Amino acid sequence: QDFPQMAHSKARATDGKVTYPPGVKEISDKISKEEMVRRLKMVVKTFMDMDQDSEEEKELYLNLALHLASDFFLKHPDKDVRLLVACCLADIFRIYAPEAPYTSPDKLKDIFMFITRQLKGLEDTKSAQFNRYFYLLENIAWVKSYNICFELEDSNEIFTQLYRTLFQVINNGHNQKVHMHMVDLMSSIICEGDTVSQELLDTVLVNLVPAHKNLNKQAYDLAKALLKRTAQAIEPYITNFFNQVLMLGKTSVSDLSEHVFDLILELYNIDSHLLLSVLPQLEFKLKSNDNDERLQVVKLLAKMFGAKDSELAAQNKPLWQCYLGRFNDIHVPIRLECVKFASHCLMNHPDLAKDLTEFLRVRSHDPEEAIRHDVIVSIVTAAKKDLSLVNDALLNIVKERTLDKRWRVRKEAMMGLASIYRKYSLQGEGGREASKQISWIKDKLLHIYYQNSIDDRLLVERVFAQYMVPFNLETTERMKCLYYLYATLDTNAVKALNEMWKCQNMLRHHVKDLLDLSEASNKAVFAKVMVITRNLPDPGKAQDFVKKLAQVLDDDERIRDQLETLVSPSCSCKQAEVCVKDITKKLGSPKQPSNPFLEMVKFLLERIAPVHIDTESISALIKQVNKSIDGTADDEEEGVPTEEAIRAGLELLKVLSFTHPVSFHSAETFESLLGCLKMDDEKVAEAALQIFKNTGSKMEESFPHIKSVLLPVLQSKAKRGPPRQAKYAIHCINAMFTNRDTHFAQIFEPLHKSLDPANLEQLITPLTTLGHLAQLAPEQFAAPLKSLVANFIVKDLLMNDRVPGKKTTKLWVPDEEVSPETMAKIQGIKLMVRWLLGVKNNQSKSGNSTLRMLTAILHSDGDLTEQGRMGKPDMSRLRLAAACALLKLAQEPCYHEIVTLEQYQLCALVINDECYQVRQCFAQKLHRGLCRLRLPLEYMAIFALCAKDPVKERRAHARQCLVKNVNIRREYLKQHAAINKLLSLLPEYVVPYTIHLLAHDPDYVKVQDIEQLKEIKEALWFVLEIIMAKNENNSHAFIRKMVENIKQTKDAQCSTDPKINEKLYTVCDVAMNIIMSKSTTYSLESPKDPVLPSRFFTKPDKNFSNTKNYLPPEMKAFFTPGKPKSANVLGAVNKPLSSAGKQLQGKASRMETTSNNDSSSNPGSPQRSKEIEKPRGRKRGVASSDDQESKPKRGRKRASANTTSAVDSEDQWDEDARPEDEQNSPPKKGRRGRPPKSASANQDTPAKGRRGRKKAAPPPEEEEEEEEEEERGDEEAEDDDDEGDDKSSENMEVKTKGGQQARAPRRSQGYEEPHNGFYSDFTFGSLTKTFVFVHQLGVNRVHATEEERTSA
Repeated sequence: QDFPQMAHSKARATDGKVTYPPGVKEISDKISKEEMVRRLKMVVKTFMDMDQDSEEEKELYLNLALHLASDFFLKHPDKDVRLLVACCLADIFRIYAPEAPYTSPDKLKDIFMFITRQLKGLEDTKSAQFNRYFYLLENIAWVKSYNICFELEDSNEIFTQLYRTLFQVINNGHNQKVHMHMVDLMSSIICEGDTVSQELLDTVLVNLVPAHKNLNKQAYDLAKALLKRTAQAIEPYITNFFNQVLMLGKTSVSDLSEHVFDLILELYNIDSHLLLSVLPQLEFKLKSNDNDERLQVVKLLAKMFGAKDSELAAQNKPLWQCYLGRFNDIHVPIRLECVKFASHCLMNHPDLAKDLTEFLRVRSHDPEEAIRHDVIVSIVTAAKKDLSLVNDALLNIVKERTLDKRWRVRKEAMMGLASIYRKYSLQGEGGREASKQISWIKDKLLHIYYQNSIDDRLLVERVFAQYMVPFNLETTERMKCLYYLYATLDTNAVKALNEMWKCQNMLRHHVKDLLDLSEASNKAVFAKVMVITRNLPDPGKAQDFVKKLAQVLDDDERIRDQLETLVSPSCSCKQAEVCVKDITKKLGSPKQPSNPFLEMVKFLLERIAPVHIDTESISALIKQVNKSIDGTADDEEEGVPTEEAIRAGLELLKVLSFTHPVSFHSAETFESLLGCLKMDDEKVAEAALQIFKNTGSKMEESFPHIKSVLLPVLQSKAKRGPPRQAKYAIHCINAMFTNRDTHFAQIFEPLHKSLDPANLEQLITPLTTLGHLAQLAPEQFAAPLKSLVANFIVKDLLMNDRVPGKKTTKLWVPDEEVSPETMAKIQGIKLMVRWLLGVKNNQSKSGNSTLRMLTAILHSDGDLTEQGRMGKPDMSRLRLAAACALLKLAQEPCYHEIVTLEQYQLCALVINDECYQVRQCFAQKLHRGLCRLRLPLEYMAIFALCAKDPVKERRAHARQCLVKNVNIRREYLKQHAAINKLLSLLPEYVVPYTIHLLAHDPDYVKVQDIEQLKEIKEALWFVLEIIMAKNENNSHAFIRKMVENIKQTKDAQCSTDPKINEKLYTVCDVAMNIIMSKSTTYSLESPKDPVLPSRFFTKPDKNFSNTKNYLPPEMKAFFTPGKPKSANVLGAVNKPLSSAGKQLQGKASRMETTSNNDSSSNPGSPQRSKEIEKPRGRKRGVASSDDQESKPKRGRKRASANTTSAVDSEDQWDEDARPEDEQNSPPKKGRRGRPPKSASANQDTPAKGRRGRKKAAPPPEEEEEEEEEEERGDEEAEDDDDEGDDKSSENMEVKTKGGQQARAPRRSQGYEEPHNGFYSDFTFGSLTKTFVFVHQLGVNRVHATEEERTSA
């Protein structure tokens, strides 16, 4: 139909005559193309100059306008003609606007489709006709000519073709004007039209799809500009499109349905208002049942929330919260995507870190390894960009994952922390605040060295060498870095670092031995290969590789020379670097990109190469220490007080003198140490003496000028210096000088003659010096020493109380408050013991006399004269000194043989002493001797008495000691064919000793008393729980057989006493009932017939069959079936973790291992049968509550009647508010085997009801000093043990800075997490000397069990 506005034009053109502008002849098909173009140009010029007001011209050229729209022109083959015609038509629409001269809708469609086709000419910007194409675009855009098509039925087709054409032709050759006119043209159609069809919308949106976007960036920019311009008008149509696809699932409405999420992201980035009604649909899609659909939405929202300038989280909080919920999605890829998004979110939106923290924490316990790994990656990536982007809670997540059960996760966490530390602490990029925030990282990384996995330890070594103290730093800078690092490490990290150097040094010696064994037998080489293998990852494969390396060393002389240089004590750091490069280059092959053998060799070289310490390094380190001493160092700038820096520097030098003694062999170093020796500061001089002792073996021949100056100083220190300096001075002379006897005589004679019991304060140093001389040269001073011990030590010193002790209710005081007389007596006891250890024979029966003297001190509670003049703290000190001396003598075979059973039992009772510090120190000394395999096995049974200790920490520590000792013996037996030593090594043989010891327990008075038998049962279970944890080689049957055999013998100590034998058989029955209730294999045939120790039991009487049951019937109720717990090496501090969904452990059960009185470990607990079916978390909760109720009864049992009210009132006090006396007081329990103390004596003694409480913490410096010396080997360690007896006590539990017991953090989701205060002094101190030994034995890493891992 005709358009109304065109009716009059049609009437006027009926005559059909075409009028051309002046000078233009008729344009028809009869003229040439060139002429047609010339004439058309004139027409174009005419129309271009016309405007809408020239009515006459409009009327004149109306027929020409109609003529130009004929098919002849619209379908003309020549493009120039078509272009000129299109320009004319565009001007005609401009001139005749708003009424067009064309009446037919079909003609209008043809005209606009024709113009659209001509616009394709815009593509070639270098064309001669480009300006005309631009004019055409500009004209139709300015006039909005296409708006005429709104009334046409085919308008959508016209518009769609126009849009497609413009998006196709736009390119980077177009200027801003072309871009602007295109946007004007297209936006007018959207903004002024009634509707936007889906096809037209697709034409625009398709340019946002990533594939198209990458192909034509200009089309993307054009679409972006168009959408921004028309946002308000087009938004309803966009919303409708997404509604159809997302909500109704009508994917057929558009070909873009499969790109819907890509489009949402692009539209959001263009203008968020375009999606105001779409975003709520995404919230619905996040809860879809289709995993893939949820994953797509999560990926989309991750990009939208994580974009740098995105405010979506703030604008749409419901959607943000819904998205966060996907962190807990059941589908693994979705959780993984959420975790990956976190790093972008943290970096671009720090304000959202608070929302993300808890979700990341939960995901850090995810069952999927990849998710836990990516949590770490996300946090570390953000932290490395800017530390302020991550809060402490996020860093703690990474910290926790360093103890993950998967190596890949642990490695990522450790490397992440290391890189953060290097950036912000070492390189100082974030300033002092950032360095302070991550100061814990260095400690945490070194703590990991105490994990059982060799992979962990190797990674710690690599991290230390590359991130903490980079080996490629210049020597002075490297030593400065090490110096201040060592000064700021916590105690446990320092011990770990010392251990690391010792392990590396030991492996270096093993490799050196392998090189020396090249000509030896295959058996010797194989044994050494096995030792080296245990220090490498994957020992199974490593064994073959080390064998191959041994073969290579035999065949290749050059590699052998390089390796010999590398393990040489004099190898410098630069030499080591060259050697490692040469060896790896020689063994590597370009044809083999992955060479497992080469990787293993690299691991080995990495561990043995001295990349930090050489002679030059030691010299630089000593200079740094001297700077601090002189006050010229920048200690304060490094954040370390000068005193701490000096102390740490000397400790560091001491440690390095053990591991790298040859590096100290330079005149400059020795002269600096000599200067330290002459200083007034006792600690400095003492450290210098220890270093001289460790490093001065060749000084006499290599540095005679140093020797001549040093000797007088040493002699002076030995005579008049502080006791510890005197001790080291003697050992220095012993180690450094060939004519030591002469020097010893010059010291011994004047000291021996000048001893004056009246001047007690001046006695301590001479007695210390004489004691060490007696041990090192007993034959040289045999006669005077015997006289000295008999007359002076015993008669004048020990048998006299010259000064009355202070009257106090305290059982222990700090060292500085101990009376000089007591300190002198302790040194006298030590002198006797050192003399006997030096003599090493009992021909003169001096050993018997000394043992009688020591037991007399124990019998008299420390008051040998029994005149009542001594104070309680002094008596405690002397009891401890006597007990430790007895332990020391028992480690020497010739004296162990003469220790009577009565003396052994009396010594054992010290572990139940009324003074907490005495029990603590004695247990530590006992453990140390057992770990070295020096003390006989019967001494391990003493730990059974700890079951009665009123303080839970002491019981936990005793259990640790037992676990450690059992494992050491088992591993030793695996590695050594010690068949002839089974009786002294096999842990199961501790059972008869324990039974015998408990049968002679002074508290076991009434044979059938139920309460006493329950205590016996607790003590037996304390040992049996650990022994029976593994039923290797049917050991349960072996233990049963052993107990049965004991019932066929008599007590060798009192074989004729029927009551003693009845006690023995009763204890056997208690043990038998425990075994039967806790084992299902006890009734099998024993693998071997046990051999009972003849000192303790008579030979079995073949004619005697003892089948009687000695237990009262009521005892049967206390033996409930159940499997014993597995006992891990670090069981008391690194317990198995609770599973997800289980109850949190109670405070007490988190603090240490479950004690012997817990329902979980007690064989007779009524709760035991119920707990077997309960989750572990729940069980421990029960255990701890039981413990709170039951334990205090035992602690009060032997106390006098007056103590009950004191206990009740004490429980109401805060620990910090306790009186000083009480804090130093012992638990309320009388010493075993002795009459209970009076009420007044016990008045200030705290009961055991409070958890985690510690008594009188000792000065840590002296304890560390003691532990440092343990590391030096057996002979020196013997001597060092004695030093601790007169210390206040070596605290073996973990203490936080506030003095409170450290406890484990919450455990969740079944993954290994770090433990606050994870390393006790026991773990790091007492076990230090056996650490390497245990690692050689290959103790397996403790993994969480399957039931402790969570499901998705």
